[in-house]
Amino acid sequence: MIKMNYVVVGTNDIQAAVLFYDSLFAAEGLQKLEASERMTYWLGEDFAFSVAIPFDQAAATHGNGTMVGFNFGSVEKVEAIYANALQLGATCEGMPAQRGPRFSAYVRDLDKNKLCFSD
Repeated sequence: MIKMNYVVVGTNDIQAAVLFYDSLFAAEGLQKLEASERMTYWLGEDFAFSVAIPFDQAAATHGNGTMVGFNFGSVEKVEAIYANALQLGATCEGMPAQRGPRFSAYVRDLDKNKLCFSD
């Protein structure tokens, strides 16, 4: 069986990105690990997510068609995390709604990385 090892999204402002994801993940019980001045991880059981200034020091850009999906386990958590993300400066890419078998919502973070929150 294959498992996802980790996901990294790029940022051009590590301090702003860390504040955004610290607040987004505040209630999830994740461990934060500052691996270096350019990279921070949030770790949990079978979960590893990171923001990083690109290694090549070129500007971070979002991928067209790239998206990171987070499963929060309930409709209520999806609605709450979506609202929190917008308050933190994310932009809406799709309000919370039932989409096929999942209740989900979509945002772009401060660096325009696309995120999906689902139940």
